[in-house]
Amino acid sequence: SDLPVQLTGAWREFEQRPDNFLKGCKWSPDGSCLLTNSDDNSLRIFNLPSELYTIGADSSQLTEMSAVLHMQEGETVYDYCWYPYMTSMDPATCCLLSSCRDHPIHMWDAFTGKLRCSYKAFDNMDEITSATSVSFNLDGSKIYSGFNKMVRVFDTNRPGRECEERPTVVKKNGQSGLISCIAFCPDHSGLYALGSYSKSVGIYSDSDGELLCLLQGQVGGVTHVLFSPDGSKLYSGGRKDEEILCWDIRNPGVILCRLVRSVTTNQRIYFDLDMSGRYLVSGGGNGTVTCWDTLAPPITDDVSPDPLLPQLVSFMAHGDCVNGVSFHPTLPLLASTSGQRRFSDIYDDSSDEECTDKNKHLSQDFSVRIWSL
Repeated sequence: SDLPVQLTGAWREFEQRPDNFLKGCKWSPDGSCLLTNSDDNSLRIFNLPSELYTIGADSSQLTEMSAVLHMQEGETVYDYCWYPYMTSMDPATCCLLSSCRDHPIHMWDAFTGKLRCSYKAFDNMDEITSATSVSFNLDGSKIYSGFNKMVRVFDTNRPGRECEERPTVVKKNGQSGLISCIAFCPDHSGLYALGSYSKSVGIYSDSDGELLCLLQGQVGGVTHVLFSPDGSKLYSGGRKDEEILCWDIRNPGVILCRLVRSVTTNQRIYFDLDMSGRYLVSGGGNGTVTCWDTLAPPITDDVSPDPLLPQLVSFMAHGDCVNGVSFHPTLPLLASTSGQRRFSDIYDDSSDEECTDKNKHLSQDFSVRIWSL
């Protein structure tokens, strides 16, 4: 398999202020634009260069991308997502959600960059509490948001404070910790998965929020969960945890295989599946993007009783930690983002993102790049 070729990217966009590392990217559902998150608490939208709609475009002719929209948040952005039926043909559908520290959940207009509305969660002291994760359900009618030992469900059409509360711990049983990521099973079986910083993954019934099974196996707090398109598998990954685990949804608790990547910090390192569900890609702390063929037979080794899925290909994509990867929904394109917080004071361990000795040799690279596959 040939290595991916870099077509274009954005660098200058993130040089306006120092240490503005990226924190992930997500293609829009219609594939027309790319959404990025970075340490300046700004969500940016980049349009897909029109030349890329004709595959085989000469990459040497492409200019650097610049953001067409900035949505400025007041504090650290914890999570963000597109409206699932977003299409540029219908401006009403062009919206996205963000959750950030000390603020309500915001819905942004991805056509104008303006704030459309807010969804507010309050604690028992009647003070605003911020969601650590946010996701639309499959049809976009509801907004699920994660908190400490709690999920709150808002009606998309009803901004404000009205919501359904679904505790994840009942009578000391259940899934504890901050709910850090949310994924919905795409086969319309009515399942969703919650990842927690308590290192667990919970599978829940959408109709009543009942916990169906609790999956434990990640070494670090869970930072990303993703169902396969057919709903038969769930992939989970954690911080300071080199293994992505593939869980069998039909046999809850069974690990089908593990995928090993380089993750040495607490930073959220995303992974993504292509539309077919066959190929999984992940970033890594060493500047590489790694791809696996999920149909390849796993191998047994001495490290773990769970079989290992061998890597298909790995390539140097950035001169820094690759934290975000996103497959384009229709074209053979991959987007990646890079960067991490670096400390001048080695005693400052207060942050959730740090540079470790293993990554000291890396240069600094705060960029988004588009690759042809």
